[in-house]
Amino acid sequence: MKSFLRYVFSLGDVRDLPRFKRACQEIDVIIHAAAIKQVPTAEYNPDECVKTNIGGAQNIIDAALETNVKMVVALSTDKAAAPINLYGATKLVSDKLFIAANNIKGKKDIKFSVVRYGNVMGSRGSVIPFFMQKAREGNTLPITDKDMTRFNISLEEGVEMVLWAIDNAIGGELFVPKIPSYKIETVAKAIAPNAKLIDIGIRPGEKIHEEMITASDSFQTIDIGKYYAILPSGCNKQKYLHHYKAVEVEKGFRYNSGENADWVNVEEMRKLIREHVDPNFKPLQ
Repeated sequence: MKSFLRYVFSLGDVRDLPRFKRACQEIDVIIHAAAIKQVPTAEYNPDECVKTNIGGAQNIIDAALETNVKMVVALSTDKAAAPINLYGATKLVSDKLFIAANNIKGKKDIKFSVVRYGNVMGSRGSVIPFFMQKAREGNTLPITDKDMTRFNISLEEGVEMVLWAIDNAIGGELFVPKIPSYKIETVAKAIAPNAKLIDIGIRPGEKIHEEMITASDSFQTIDIGKYYAILPSGCNKQKYLHHYKAVEVEKGFRYNSGENADWVNVEEMRKLIREHVDPNFKPLQ
């Protein structure tokens, strides 16, 4: 894997194109992770979400094309596949902008690709730290729906995937990892096995199951081993199949957290929490 010789830290806002363009001077790689990502926040403040997630994405593309950036990897989300909430819809537009940027680069030596994955273990506002805090406060856990499922990925796995994309992408791919699913009820039992689960219903904009590849995407999806790649419409598919020594997925294939073949059980969830969230974790009740 290539090593980065220099990191540059600058304060700014992706909505501010001139500032971002200055920050891109002498930069080779951009990893775009800036977003308004809280589903309820986006539903309540749609204009702000659009400005950051769509306008900010276009600013990054424009700045990269006007400087000497060589590679842009944008982080996406499972909520961008068949979105039902504003956050997912804005990220879908963002994905399309980055993929389409490969069509307008001309002769510039630059590549744009996207990485899409599910819930990052222990990230701010996610279910694991939320349940851990609630279990410390009492013997009940609020649960949206016992049948709800989510994809699971650790921060380390997410970072590894981004770095892999930087080294291997040829531009235009939307990469999806092969990762396990878990039930929300499994997380609750792993953290507080004796807690009473209170069904509070799903929040506005939430799905029971998340999806990272839809059946419609299957016509442009290839299996590259550790990951899937959704290719841009109208591309030379053989170029990608040859580059990755890949195979096409079956027509109608979809990658859904509720239909996944790989699942995390209670004991495995506890082990993952110790590895990626809290090394001293013990079931709280």
